[in-house]
Amino acid sequence: MTITITAFERSPDGGKGLARDTRVRWALEEAGLPYDVRLVSFQAMKQPPHLAFHPFGQIPTYEEGHLALFETGAIILHVAEQHPGLLPEGGDARARAISWMFAAVNTVEPPILDLTIAKFVEGDKPWTAERLPLVMDRIRDRLKQLAARLGDAEWLDGDFSAGDLMMVSVLLRLRLSGLLDEFPTLAAYVARGEARPAYQRAFADQLAVNTR
Repeated sequence: MTITITAFERSPDGGKGLARDTRVRWALEEAGLPYDVRLVSFQAMKQPPHLAFHPFGQIPTYEEGHLALFETGAIILHVAEQHPGLLPEGGDARARAISWMFAAVNTVEPPILDLTIAKFVEGDKPWTAERLPLVMDRIRDRLKQLAARLGDAEWLDGDFSAGDLMMVSVLLRLRLSGLLDEFPTLAAYVARGEARPAYQRAFADQLAVNTR
């Protein structure tokens, strides 16, 4: 059965790999799975045909036969559980990798997204000057904890897994803020993720859509 995912017809980041379809593309590339991409406009995302796949009108979605999924974490977990290469075979190690997937989107990403809101959505509000340093300090607290856990290891828990894929994808959102540069071990960790051939293919495919 052909896998089809949805992606922005024109990504807000211009194809720099920050749109969430990049995470799904990366997972599919790591698993060696072919897939089609259906591009949707911002207007189409809010229309009934797309809302039938994603009730919140976002991307990406994942279709395979009669199965339709939304939310990157759920999609990548499904791919990882069905195909080798993204989760360890051992039960305990597998469970830990899944824990890191959840940690990426539930613990590390929220304050990072809050920074985007503070800068670009609330940037003209009178409280922004006071709020922004607080948001950045909350991110630093998370990064300190993550850096301490990673230490000198190459990946979060043994070999590369879907947990690393999700975490690297989340940390990439910090590049323009300069915060990642304050944590050299995390910056190197992200660079290792970006250097993976599967990521390079996923990034190139998304960039091609936005530069055609």
